[in-house]
Amino acid sequence: MLSIQSFSILLVFPGTLFMLASLVMCTGMRRGVPDILRAKWSAMTYLILFFMGGYIAFLVIQLMDLAFPLELVTSTVFFGGSIFVFLVMRLTSVTIRKFRESESRITEVNQVLTVKNTQLEEEISARKKAEDEAKTRLQYLSTLHAIDLIITSNLDLKVTMTVFLEQIVPRLQIDAAALLLLNSHTQTLEYGAGIGFKTNAIEDALIRVGAGPAGTAALKRRIVQIDDMENPEIDFTRKSLIVEENFRGYCALPLVAKGQVKGVLEIFRKDKPIIDKGWLDFLEALAVQAAIAIDNATLFNELQSSNTELVIAYDSTIEGWGHALELRDKETEGHTQRVTELTVRIARIYGLNEKEIVHIRRGALLHDIGKMGIPDSILLKDGPLTAEEEEIMHNHPKYAFEMLSPIAYLRPALDIPYCHHERWDGSGYPRGLKGGQIPLAARIFSMADIWDALISERRYHEAWPRKKVEEYIRSRAGTQFDPNLVDVFLANV
Repeated sequence: MLSIQSFSILLVFPGTLFMLASLVMCTGMRRGVPDILRAKWSAMTYLILFFMGGYIAFLVIQLMDLAFPLELVTSTVFFGGSIFVFLVMRLTSVTIRKFRESESRITEVNQVLTVKNTQLEEEISARKKAEDEAKTRLQYLSTLHAIDLIITSNLDLKVTMTVFLEQIVPRLQIDAAALLLLNSHTQTLEYGAGIGFKTNAIEDALIRVGAGPAGTAALKRRIVQIDDMENPEIDFTRKSLIVEENFRGYCALPLVAKGQVKGVLEIFRKDKPIIDKGWLDFLEALAVQAAIAIDNATLFNELQSSNTELVIAYDSTIEGWGHALELRDKETEGHTQRVTELTVRIARIYGLNEKEIVHIRRGALLHDIGKMGIPDSILLKDGPLTAEEEEIMHNHPKYAFEMLSPIAYLRPALDIPYCHHERWDGSGYPRGLKGGQIPLAARIFSMADIWDALISERRYHEAWPRKKVEEYIRSRAGTQFDPNLVDVFLANV
């Protein structure tokens, strides 16, 4: 059985080893101790060294059975232990305080980070929204640009309206759209073009200005929007568009260009339209472009119509002049029309284009316009002309040039009135042109003129037989007429 002394030794010996281990650890950790705790840490290290010394002294006394007052050793160790515990508590309190401060700082940092994260999420959300809006605006700009190209590259009203609607329906994410054009004479809106409709009901549109949503939009020049067309309080007169097409959402925009209403753009959806400010702004921009497109195409069509009417008026005037010339000499009545048709036919066969033939026709109708300057005594003389009278008669091509050259519209038609008496060998008048110097139109006309003059009865000769006229013209190939044209003319006269 162990004695108390042996038991004490067994307890103190491992305590000494623990103290030694604590001393080694304390010394090794000293470098990482903050400066504010370094003094306390050193004191605690010395106390551990002191305890270990006391433990060793206790073991030596017990093992060697020395006479030494153990109470003194014990009390000293107890005193040192109290100081050690105090230092440990102080270090612990500082550690706890620092921990709490760190925890508080971590909490504050977490709160700040939470706020920052919230702000970052809001910023990301705002950026995503801005990016989506930017993409939408880019799509809108792309659509507007495409429509600009349509406006500038195409002036056919029907095609312009159709392509315009084809562009906006998918971009606006709508089910159908229609363009109603304003008839300024009847003050009604009439169907122009439509896309997305299952039936032809929209084509029956004939709406008076001021009647219904479309008429109101045209009259008051403002957007008219209907969220639910089935609402009994809404006066939407075209019920077939609700029943047969199953539309609910509706929007009408006036098309205004140069201060004038050109029509109305109608937007249809089968559900309630999702309309925000950006969508409405884009819709208004589309309405402006549609109005410009309609205005441009209408102006172009009116200009074309006016030009056609003007050309018809000019040509009618020219025909009137030719007829007036024939009235001076009843004997040649019908000659101008016949010789004009013959010249135009031969010119086509020879390969001249229609633009050239237009001027040839006008020149043929006016070939004798210069004879307005020839006195009746010479022009209507029954017998042969004297040399002096012939000289006066030979001036009529010059008179034609002087009369027609100031008129820019008729300058391209001057070849026949001015040159139809020139001869292939250069013996003609008024300028004595020779061969290829004579305009082609005048070379063709001169044969047609001689042909009709000889084959028709005149006061100074009887009508020649066809064969005799053919022989006459063929005999003058290379002198009076272009030899390259004679065979073509006689084969097709």
